[in-house]
Amino acid sequence: MKIAVSAKGGSIHAQMDERFGRCKYFIIVDSETMRFNAVMNPNIDVMGGAGTAAARKIAEHGAQVLITGNVGGNAQQTLQAAGITIVTQTAETVKEAVEKYLETKEK
Repeated sequence: MKIAVSAKGGSIHAQMDERFGRCKYFIIVDSETMRFNAVMNPNIDVMGGAGTAAARKIAEHGAQVLITGNVGGNAQQTLQAAGITIVTQTAETVKEAVEKYLETKEK
């Protein structure tokens, strides 16, 4: 499964960013191999609609789950329409966020 995490840097070891639409990167992690793809958020400085554009961006990369701290209403609607599960949680790093999610999913 592909899991997107909002991040402050372009690595699986980067600090998780609690912002969704205005985070610097999305780290798309394959939950089976922990291989990742860092995607820069091109919408970080747009005046409006950053969350909706960010939602479309991670959908383009095939994410099935989004882990972030906060998602606005319009972005939430776009994510739900794309079939992406939204998980709001906090963690120090992207890797920790994915591991935490996978642990709770297994229970």
